[in-house]
Amino acid sequence: MIHHYYWPTPNGHKTAIMLEEVEIDYKIFPIDIHNGAQFDPEFIKISPNNRVPAIVDTDGPGGQPYSVFESGAILLYLAEKTGKLYPKDVKTRYEVKQWLMFQMGNVGPMFGQNGYFQGYCPEDIPLAKERYHNVSKQIYSVLDKRLAEFTYLAGDDFSIADVATFPWTTIKQRTMHKIELDEYPNVLRWNEEVSQRPGVQRGIAMMSDDLKVGNPSEETYKNMFGSAQFKKD
Repeated sequence: MIHHYYWPTPNGHKTAIMLEEVEIDYKIFPIDIHNGAQFDPEFIKISPNNRVPAIVDTDGPGGQPYSVFESGAILLYLAEKTGKLYPKDVKTRYEVKQWLMFQMGNVGPMFGQNGYFQGYCPEDIPLAKERYHNVSKQIYSVLDKRLAEFTYLAGDDFSIADVATFPWTTIKQRTMHKIELDEYPNVLRWNEEVSQRPGVQRGIAMMSDDLKVGNPSEETYKNMFGSAQFKKD
């Protein structure tokens, strides 16, 4: 059984989709990041950087409970545990790893900064908006070129690289990031195809009514972006 410590953010959607795609038993433990639940000491034991998602596998290595934090690591763990969405041959496996790392090092951080300055930042900072919007568009260009050659990011088969990247390209995210996929027809084709997968749909729908975008309250802003993030124990 996988205990899924979760809130419906783009990174949270990754693990939600993965759990549905690999069809493994799981139980959700909501971590309301708006109300500061991510700072609970018991959760920090599982996720040291107080970020969602995180998991505890009650039947981990050696049959003992095992916790995993960081969404990319969770995808790798679940793929190796189930033998799904992760190819066995070395060359294709490294294609998957490269595009997974591209998501973790570029798509998530840069789209996240773009979304912050476009939708959450209490000050209008045009230079930051322009910078992160342009970086986001450059990343979309990289994805578009790749998807002009292949059906999915790592080749002909759907993989954890697609699971990791798709949630950052949903309509809700693109609206916040002010990105139009008309400029990136191959990403649009891929996005529409991935969005039709039943496991993806179930993962995106998980607790979707709890996801709030933009205009946070003062307390929510403090917990997500402000002083609460940097307080010392």
